[in-house]
Amino acid sequence: MSEGGIDFDRLLKLRLVVGRVGEMDLAKWWNTRGQLSRLGTAAVRRGFPRTHYFAQARSVFTVAGFRCREVFDPPQCATLWQFPEAVEEEFENHWEGWLDQADHWKPFFLELEAVKETNLKAVLQSLDLITDEDFESFSRLRRSAEGRAVPLPTPFVATNQCVTSLALGFARGEPGALAVPYARLNA
Repeated sequence: MSEGGIDFDRLLKLRLVVGRVGEMDLAKWWNTRGQLSRLGTAAVRRGFPRTHYFAQARSVFTVAGFRCREVFDPPQCATLWQFPEAVEEEFENHWEGWLDQADHWKPFFLELEAVKETNLKAVLQSLDLITDEDFESFSRLRRSAEGRAVPLPTPFVATNQCVTSLALGFARGEPGALAVPYARLNA
């Protein structure tokens, strides 16, 4: 844990779960189909035998980030796919360590592969990634009038709670109707 209290292993898991639920074979938010499922593993494992899960993740993160910016790209804001530079750099600094510990991550990726649910809250809860406090925060989140965004009520703070709210905010969307959660950055 660093950068203001963000647990980067948790952040990776949150990005993975939102990435998986948003795929075309589930919630249809971005144009990857089962990249984080068994199908994606079968397609990528041959080229990346030890690190295929992370190659799959990197591609879904890229597509999800692009799609979110396409739908709603507010200036001076953080999203699950676009944090302030210091946070993104710290996330990248952890990437090598995760690759070195690929076997440690295998059980989580296997759970992720089995996800068939479009209810993001239920998936996050089943993987023990949200708390009662997170549910309370979620109850205050609303989609914007045009339905493309979910503004967090407070500015971005580099904490687990804020990061979790940005992930959980995607649950305000619906299958086929992406709503991008965001938090304003303090200027």
